[in-house]
Amino acid sequence: MNLFSELLATTKASQATATGPRIQKRRGVEIKSAREVKIMRQASAIVATVLREIMSMVEPGQTTGELDAYAERRIREMGATPSFKGYHGFPASICASINHEVVHGIPNKKRVIHKGDLLKVDTGAYFEGYHGDSCVTICVGEASDLAQTLSRVARESLMAGLAQVKAGNTLLDIAGAVEDHVKANGFSVVEDYTGHGVGRNLHEEPSVFNFRTDELPNVTLRPGMTLAIEPILNAGSKACRTLNDRWTVVTRDGSLSAQWEHTVLVTSDGCEILTDRGD
Repeated sequence: MNLFSELLATTKASQATATGPRIQKRRGVEIKSAREVKIMRQASAIVATVLREIMSMVEPGQTTGELDAYAERRIREMGATPSFKGYHGFPASICASINHEVVHGIPNKKRVIHKGDLLKVDTGAYFEGYHGDSCVTICVGEASDLAQTLSRVARESLMAGLAQVKAGNTLLDIAGAVEDHVKANGFSVVEDYTGHGVGRNLHEEPSVFNFRTDELPNVTLRPGMTLAIEPILNAGSKACRTLNDRWTVVTRDGSLSAQWEHTVLVTSDGCEILTDRGD
């Protein structure tokens, strides 16, 4: 799930509810202890398991509501709580965004997945006080060459960014690697939404941007930082708009969009992909 800067600016501590994890006060960039990292590995492994299973089961004729119900059941079976459900009022356990939908698509029992769709599934798990967060893009059936290429380049751009993650490098190192790969392949980087720190809160400092900018803090990476890195690519213009449901974001020009995301741990000489699915 992506960084809502306008929401983070007003986030305050709240009591835990039945609909979702507690949102704690922002604490700036956090360095996780060995104990915290161990828990985050478990939370992230739950996310990876759910996404791996969804990737293997998706087929034309299913609904996004069915995928959401499956994800919630599996997350709870593994002892965690869905990170997204109830988060600032989001009504589901996954974001399911199809074709020109960029992010935050709301699952629906009537929304049928069709052959050729480009489906983005984003989910998170809250386990013993910590979150894991990841997103995959799925080409359903025989997707178009453009859809397959867009998804591939989005995944490659994520890996290019991850290759820059190590202590001493900066967020601009990650952003530059992502942006260069995306532009070299003729696509655009969505700038309205970024990656983020992740840990006790689903969204923490810093903003992990995917494009070169001097308008966001260029944080130097340190061992123990945990980040959700998530390039979002459009086949056409980077411009997006939000639908009347106040969640679903779509491309303004109707072009396809793809996204891949991992939660990672910064180490002294690289990074550990906590949400690694083994593929």
